[in-house]
Amino acid sequence: MTVNEPLILYSRSECHLCDLAAEMLDSAELPWRAVDIDADPVLVARYGVHVPVIARSDDGRELFFPFDKEALLSFAAGA
Repeated sequence: MTVNEPLILYSRSECHLCDLAAEMLDSAELPWRAVDIDADPVLVARYGVHVPVIARSDDGRELFFPFDKEALLSFAAGA
């Protein structure tokens, strides 16, 4: 599976669900980059406690937790 742009993992520190999402991304061998929402007041207002969120750079679609590896792969593939 190829993703042209890295997926974005919106997360925050000390978030065990965010760590789980990062592990899923790694195990799926998907390119991704983390964005700490606490570094940006706009992102805090947008996501609040609703992290982790995976976003596609190409079309802006978002996948909110909970999700499993199968849903993550489908999302990454554009489905």
